[in-house]
Amino acid sequence: MARRRLRPRGPGAGGDHLREVRAFNEVREQARTDELTGLPNRRALFEQATTVLSTATAARPAALLLLDLDGFKEVNDSLGHHAGDHLLRQIGPRLQPALRSTDLLARLGGDEFAVLLPEVALDEAESLAGRLRELILQPVTVEGIRLHVGVSIGVASAPVPAATVEELLRCADVAMYSAKSSRAGVQVYVPDPRGGAGDRLRIMADLRTALDRDDQLEVHLQPQVALPGGEVVGAEALIRWQHPGRGLLSPAELLPAAEQAGLLRPLADVVLELSLTAAAGWWPEREVPVSVNLSAANVTDLDLPGKVAQALLRHGLPARALTLELVEDTLMTDPERGRQVLGELRRLGVRTSIDDYGTGYSSLAYLRNLPADELKLDRSLTHDVGTDPRAAMIVRHTVALAHDLGISLVAEGVEDDETAEVLTALGCDVAQGYAIARPMPVADFMSWLRAPRPVLGR
Repeated sequence: MARRRLRPRGPGAGGDHLREVRAFNEVREQARTDELTGLPNRRALFEQATTVLSTATAARPAALLLLDLDGFKEVNDSLGHHAGDHLLRQIGPRLQPALRSTDLLARLGGDEFAVLLPEVALDEAESLAGRLRELILQPVTVEGIRLHVGVSIGVASAPVPAATVEELLRCADVAMYSAKSSRAGVQVYVPDPRGGAGDRLRIMADLRTALDRDDQLEVHLQPQVALPGGEVVGAEALIRWQHPGRGLLSPAELLPAAEQAGLLRPLADVVLELSLTAAAGWWPEREVPVSVNLSAANVTDLDLPGKVAQALLRHGLPARALTLELVEDTLMTDPERGRQVLGELRRLGVRTSIDDYGTGYSSLAYLRNLPADELKLDRSLTHDVGTDPRAAMIVRHTVALAHDLGISLVAEGVEDDETAEVLTALGCDVAQGYAIARPMPVADFMSWLRAPRPVLGR
């Protein structure tokens, strides 16, 4: 049998092979590295977290910190993206010295970062989150300008309550949004004792699905009538969720889940669309405006005026067909931007309303600085005006102040005709409450709108 002769490899063959291996490793590394900061990216975090969770136990837990910068968008908007990029590149050098060699700091995208902590108890993770927050709060100088940003950090642990990487991220996400909304800085995820560890996470996941469908979310409408007389002058749209397993859920059950999941903006888009669709159905016959509630996330959204203008055009409605409501403290996060957004909305001709007036802490300051067409007195001030002289005095003076500023006043929580009569005597312009009607589906509201009603508040 003849021996097979081996061809000698060329002088560059071994080098070519090494270069191929090196190039492959470089590509593999780049796929796991964030281009801007040089930190590991989301893919790298998932891979490492999967490995860490595979050995995590109750005795030797792991933790995840989810960090979201506060005020970063303002840096981009005011100084440009180069300043924002410079700021993002500082996060790694600032935080890395405070971490162990086994910890993984990753950039997930935008201004969101994560820190994976193997073999760390929850209290240690919370303590570390506090230290990292202090490091981020230190100013950074860009082109001679000292920039300050805050950060909200959510802390979650594995394998309890989160057994998978996806669940760990969701828990940390819930905690982070809680930290942001409460301005606590750092928040540890605590399972809801009423529904079990994963109950709230399932609700949030279900809501994401519902936002992509057209058969679960709906609005109910509560009429607003003029005082005296009872002429219908508006309707407030209130979101409802026809959950496939839990039945009809109210805003009190729906909105916290939307806030914690970071879904308030897309939810507001859906509510606006549903509300204007409803208003377009009755507008040719009755010009009754619809009111839609805004959250802080909506009020500071610079794209909101454009979205509203397009939605009105799409439904063939004039700007006066829409009123946008916000509560007093929604502007606390960014007053300047909020005033800019509301000012643009008013220039479009959309009315703005301050909801739950009287429950905040800076009402007079808001009336001075906030562009508004309407105040809605909270039911805590209106429900006993007929029996409490002090409540009646507060309402009377608030009405006078509003009218002097050219603002109309809506009384919420009007439960009976007697209260409506007192509020009429005190000068309130509009009433809303069970004495008029409860919130109802769109079809029922349109039937109610056509039916005769008794005179109110005379």
